[in-house]
Amino acid sequence: MNTPFQANPNNRIRVLYGVIFVICIIIGLRLFYIQVIRHSYYEAQARESQLKRYEIPAERGTLFALDGDEKVPLVLNELRYNIVADPQIIIDKEETALRVADILKVSKDDIKKSLQSGSRYEILGKKQTKDVKEKIEKLMADGDIIGVFAERTVQRVYPQGTLAAQVLGFVDDESKGRYGIEESLNQDLSGTAGRVRALTDQNGIPLLANGENVQEDPIDGKDVTLTIDVAMQKQAENILQDGLKNANSNSGSVIIVNPNNGQIKALANYPSYNPAEFQKVEDTAIFTNPAVSSLLEPGSIMKTLTLAAGLDSGSVTKDQTYYDPSFWKIGDATVRNVEEDGGAAVRSMSDILRYSLNTGATWLIMQMGGGELNQKGREAWYDYLTNHYGLGKVTNIEQGYEEPGYIANPVEGYGLNIQYANSSFGQGILTTSLQMAMAVSAVVNGGTYYQPTLVAGKTDSDRIYAENKPKIVYNKTVSTEVSATLVDYMQVALNNNNLLKKFGRPGYIVGGKTGTAEIANPAGGYYEDRFNGTYVGFVGGDRPEYVIMVRVDEPKVSGYAGTTAAGPIFGSVVTMLIDNFSVQARNGQ
Repeated sequence: MNTPFQANPNNRIRVLYGVIFVICIIIGLRLFYIQVIRHSYYEAQARESQLKRYEIPAERGTLFALDGDEKVPLVLNELRYNIVADPQIIIDKEETALRVADILKVSKDDIKKSLQSGSRYEILGKKQTKDVKEKIEKLMADGDIIGVFAERTVQRVYPQGTLAAQVLGFVDDESKGRYGIEESLNQDLSGTAGRVRALTDQNGIPLLANGENVQEDPIDGKDVTLTIDVAMQKQAENILQDGLKNANSNSGSVIIVNPNNGQIKALANYPSYNPAEFQKVEDTAIFTNPAVSSLLEPGSIMKTLTLAAGLDSGSVTKDQTYYDPSFWKIGDATVRNVEEDGGAAVRSMSDILRYSLNTGATWLIMQMGGGELNQKGREAWYDYLTNHYGLGKVTNIEQGYEEPGYIANPVEGYGLNIQYANSSFGQGILTTSLQMAMAVSAVVNGGTYYQPTLVAGKTDSDRIYAENKPKIVYNKTVSTEVSATLVDYMQVALNNNNLLKKFGRPGYIVGGKTGTAEIANPAGGYYEDRFNGTYVGFVGGDRPEYVIMVRVDEPKVSGYAGTTAAGPIFGSVVTMLIDNFSVQARNGQ
């Protein structure tokens, strides 16, 4: 039996209308809430969905070197384009991947995988040419694809090829400087990127004419002029390669520094690499600059510093002689000289360099201790090593991955007396080639230690050249009198070396010291048949104008590595500097 309500169809219609009316009221209230009460909020949300942030890359600074007084570009920028996409606005990913892959000459599957990432920014191709950019833009303009754009970027190019590659470093695919000058001065070179917050259309294309765009102009990086002389660098690299070949060595370095201001004029390493093709390098160790990052026991070139410290400390005098027994017994160890020392004899201070006496260097440390090897002498020698010569510390040259070296603590440790005896002639101590070049520079330039630098100056945004002034680190490495004495002693050492005295030149001062360092065996002790060769010296007229530091790794030559491997490279550099780079002869000769 039907109830009156069920029997009357008008009642059902009234209920239905009532429900619809209530729903309309709810919808109306919701719309009122959204469109009136929350209008500002949702308007901002909608606008935010159309606003995209874009970065405007700054122009990276150019690197120059010197050719005499002229600037020569070493690293320039070449305009390129990154092809990027916003996958969230790309509907037909299959077709887009096909079209873009055809232009970029890459796998369609790789492009499609990037477009399916779900991010708002995917790089599809890096450092593409203008031709590629124009093809992509044509596809966009014709409506064949959406959401793919070309961003300006730069690629570093090298007009001088591989010259000074490890000094320069390179810029990686993320536009960050890596190694060398590029890393050390990355902040100055990279500048500050600009910013655009652009209103876009439904395809994500910026409406650049819209008044709501916000733009912050980029600040370009600073140009930097290096102290490197291009012609000197080229010739130093050639001399090094020829010298290593003659010495049957696979690696080495040459540093040429102006000792009177700390400027590095040439820094050659072998082997090297092509910074324009850094991606092809398999062993990344080659990126580092060995002259500042590769440690070695310097060998007998250290005796120049030991003798200077003995004289400067007042422990010995330049006219003093002593009896050299040709060996010293230190604990369970024995310090001996090379076979050509001539045996036990009365020796002068000059003889310590002339005959490269290990016993003489050890005797100097003994005199710093009052006549014997002890803590007083160790501490005095340590003070000269660290606070006069800057060893055991980074020099703060504008290079990445510089090593500080190693010097044993003079107070705490095992076998300190023999360690310090060994350090006096360059064993049991770790330094870099640059550290030795700068320490010897301070000894022969009158006693001032300048911080080494590769930067002659920077150029700011107003194109004003800012000169890099010499910076004094230690004002009194040794006295001027001791400095003059060492200049004389180093000339005597060269002129009494039968194989190297030919590199002297009338009218010029040329001096130096050889070093043949045993190579440490990781299992303990030293290899009996493996050595590094070193040579440090100077050339000039009335005073040293250039200091030259040569390192040759494990040469396979007869004789002492410092003399037969490193020495000839030093001599060739001296000849090059006198003949080609206006070294002034003494007193105008």
